[in-house]
Amino acid sequence: MIILVVGATGKTGQLVVKQLLDCGEKVRVIVRFPDKLSETILSHPNISVITVSNVLHINKHEMREYVKDCKTVISCLGHNLTLSGIFGPPFKLVTDVTKLICHAIKENKPQRKIKYILMNTTGNSNKNHRETVSLAEKCVLGIIRLLVPPHRDNEKAADYLRTEIGQDNLEIEWTAVRPDSLLNLDEVTKYSIFPSPIRSAIFNPGKTSRINVAHFMSELIINEELWEKWKGKMPVIYNDDSVVEEGNV
Repeated sequence: MIILVVGATGKTGQLVVKQLLDCGEKVRVIVRFPDKLSETILSHPNISVITVSNVLHINKHEMREYVKDCKTVISCLGHNLTLSGIFGPPFKLVTDVTKLICHAIKENKPQRKIKYILMNTTGNSNKNHRETVSLAEKCVLGIIRLLVPPHRDNEKAADYLRTEIGQDNLEIEWTAVRPDSLLNLDEVTKYSIFPSPIRSAIFNPGKTSRINVAHFMSELIINEELWEKWKGKMPVIYNDDSVVEEGNV
């Protein structure tokens, strides 16, 4: 069985793909620019690359073919951090691709449930739980929601999984992984997972390395006990130094 990764050319996406390949998994990626992938990834015998002009231009029939032999889909999609990437179309990239893939999975009627892992953000609250958010933070997030389309997109993508796919879907199980402020490290370090944020994403953000996010996502696929713990939830991941700062260990 294959793992499909979308957003594979991004900084976190490439790390996810490499982690999976290092674990012996077969990986399929859908990308616009395959030359953005490292030579290590492109030359690996377990990688297959689908090149498209725009992932949103994939029709339902094509997506059904891309996911029919997959056991897991990982979305590391995000908006480019440029003026046009943040404020220009596509405004609902992550949400629309999530819907497209989930619809394709359901139409294939798989014999076993397919895992969908969405990379999200601590700036998005899990509305299935009463997460504590201060009034000031709510006000700031409200402004961000109005003025920054990618934030709305991240919220809507997670909301689709939470409300439309839900907890008892016959074809799909999901989790939305929420890192805090992302940074680049070369190696996996100690990190901790929480059901909800332990610090303010706006006024007291923690740190999460991209390689730790990639490691956790890979473990969710490989470790069934870990998956059972976090499926249908929105786990928050912090590097352990952020947890120590907050006094939680």
